[in-house]
Amino acid sequence: MTDRITTVGQLRAMVRRFVDDRDWQQFHAPKNLSMALSIEAAELMEHFQWLTVENSRTLRHDAERLHAVSEELADVVCYALALANELDVDLTEVLRAKMRKNEEKYPVESYRGRYGLEDNGS
Repeated sequence: MTDRITTVGQLRAMVRRFVDDRDWQQFHAPKNLSMALSIEAAELMEHFQWLTVENSRTLRHDAERLHAVSEELADVVCYALALANELDVDLTEVLRAKMRKNEEKYPVESYRGRYGLEDNGS
């Protein structure tokens, strides 16, 4: 299965089955999952901590380092999906709404190729 054919629902079900099979629901309070998500995100960041921007972009060509980063990224996604399961959040719905909000907040004509707007004194 690949991203091209796997749905978010299928990924959520995979995580749910894993958790259910181990009777880990008792440990998956939203507080615990959000903390675990943050810890895994920090572990992901460790792989990039001392790299330049250019070096971080070349990581994809280093199979060993890419594998390690991919495993941390999988952990982040796994905990995010577990949190969505626990809180019954429809990720597709909230992501679409968030992207609409971001589109309004950062219109293309003002932000294309720019991180922020320069202070024009107004």
